[in-house]
Amino acid sequence: MPELPEVETIVRGLRAAVVGRRILGVRFGKTDFVAEPAVIAERLPGSRIASVERYGKFIFLVLEPAASEGARCYFFIHLGMTGQIIPRTSGSPIAPHTHVFFELDDGRELRYTDIRRFGQMMLVPESAMEAFRTKLGPDPLEITETDFLALFRARTARVKALLLDQSVLRGMGNIYADESLWRARLHPARIAANLKSAQLVALHRAVRKVLEDAIRLRGSSISDFLDAEGQPGEYQLHHRVYDHAGKPCPRCKTTIRRIVVAGRGSYFCPRCQAPPRKTSRPPHKRRSAPK
Repeated sequence: MPELPEVETIVRGLRAAVVGRRILGVRFGKTDFVAEPAVIAERLPGSRIASVERYGKFIFLVLEPAASEGARCYFFIHLGMTGQIIPRTSGSPIAPHTHVFFELDDGRELRYTDIRRFGQMMLVPESAMEAFRTKLGPDPLEITETDFLALFRARTARVKALLLDQSVLRGMGNIYADESLWRARLHPARIAANLKSAQLVALHRAVRKVLEDAIRLRGSSISDFLDAEGQPGEYQLHHRVYDHAGKPCPRCKTTIRRIVVAGRGSYFCPRCQAPPRKTSRPPHKRRSAPK
């Protein structure tokens, strides 16, 4: 599933390619992942793409209405596991599993392709944006060190689970959680509230470093990810632990292991990322028989 760096890469590509363009029409194939397709087909034609932004793992187009008195609206796209959105010339061959076509005023189409159709599309009015934003946590590239420490200190969940929880941090996913935890030398099953301040500072810095490096290299192409120009990313060539079970740790050469944490396969170095200590229970005192 595309995570924050992949979505940011697509957003930057779309920003350069379609901002300022006007949507002339919308055509749908399959619509089981689209909220109110009839409303979208009616509302979007004539609107102008004012900007393309990212919110967590969502792409959204900020749309200005054709009529000057209308309100802005926000068209949200979640790529699911296999979604791709790429501008193409109208006459170019149509890839299999292309389900949505946005006709642009320069002779191109913004095409959405999704093999498994686990993505989402929805139109959000400006009046509902604040409610939408409150459902997700802060952006990991924007949260301050102080706020990060306060957020994680108060939680008794496993640190890997918190990194994946979109209501805690929006945009993080399995790849970058594992890479960040390896960089910070933290086992994915550690309880967040039990971590020392220095460990949480290291995690905050690791998250930012990993995400920034991944964005610079245009994300990780593990399976289906392509950027807005149809090109794969390169950060998968720099993964240290993710999907490296059985290989030596780049830091200490210990064999990388895979376990399941928070329902997800988690890759870690058992030496660099020491597991949490098991708390010993006090001995059980036997009750004396009543006299």
